[in-house]
Amino acid sequence: MKITKISLWSVDLTSHETYYMADGKTCDTVESHVICFETDTGLRGWGEVCPIPHYLPAFAKGIPSAVTEMAPRILGRDPMGVDALMRDLDAFLIGHEAAKSIVDIALWDLFGKAVDQPLYLLLGGRMQRDMPLYHSITCIAPDEMARIAREAYDTGIRQFQVKLGADANWEADAERLIKVREAVGSGPLVYGDWNCGGTKLHTTRTGRAVAHLDIMLEQPCKTLEDCAAVRQATGLPMKIDEGAYDMATLLRARELGCLDAVALKLSKFGGLSAMKRARDLTVHLGAEICAECTWGSDIVTAASLHFAASTPPDFLLNTCDLSSYVGPRVAPDGPVRKDGRIAPPEGAGLGVTPDMDMLGAPILEIS
Repeated sequence: MKITKISLWSVDLTSHETYYMADGKTCDTVESHVICFETDTGLRGWGEVCPIPHYLPAFAKGIPSAVTEMAPRILGRDPMGVDALMRDLDAFLIGHEAAKSIVDIALWDLFGKAVDQPLYLLLGGRMQRDMPLYHSITCIAPDEMARIAREAYDTGIRQFQVKLGADANWEADAERLIKVREAVGSGPLVYGDWNCGGTKLHTTRTGRAVAHLDIMLEQPCKTLEDCAAVRQATGLPMKIDEGAYDMATLLRARELGCLDAVALKLSKFGGLSAMKRARDLTVHLGAEICAECTWGSDIVTAASLHFAASTPPDFLLNTCDLSSYVGPRVAPDGPVRKDGRIAPPEGAGLGVTPDMDMLGAPILEIS
């Protein structure tokens, strides 16, 4: 089996509500890319990546250029050798993990279809039927955030990510965490996320104000060293997100004592191949994993769910149904949440089928 054609689409995804985050970051309508690898056997493999603004060292308009650069190294290759092909691409194009992620996901989809197996089996075996979801709450007025939390709780959600720092007011951030905790009661996981947009002083003051509650903090500052300082000053557990993107950063976070949990995201690490290696190290280090990606719709959600389902349950904190936060949906047969949990798609490969009418005409075709 050989890859004979590469097609790429651009899809605008609009959040059901604007996401306000620290340091002036917002997420409303963003550009996602969908890729298809066609083979001489008729099989197709699909991938997706959506590098939202101000998050990754990558931008949406750079994806087509990076794919064009990698195309000569992909066409004519056997997708069954995913690791070998990705090692070749790593040597050929340094960095550009987001663009490699879309390629890697499509290769795994082809691999699964070629052997007629769902990806969770190929990624280590299915370790749980379905996985817990968290619900992300945009940083707005505290009472409104509490209302969103209550509504999500009523659907079965028991983990809540509270966006903080949009107004650079540490007391308002403390109120947000207090009111969300009151809204969902004791027991559910509540954590405040600054998306690395806070200062040590601001985030420490917020953390100390809620230290009497059962709260976790997520990536308050840009550097791992500052995150570790906040953890030490507040005594609250810490989830690392933006600061963890390869093996070295995982080891550094553990060394600093701030790796209680970590977001492993496909676009940060470069796809499922690299995520598998990161997962093995994270489990060895004893941290819990949020299995997801930066943003996107059904294809990247499916990839995240297969990865989550093959992760040891004791080390899986949660996962995310990104496609539920945006429209339009890329694949009508994509999975949906039920009672606060979600299961990976069934069927070979990713198990989702993109809507070709919705995708429209590709922006790039190389054969």
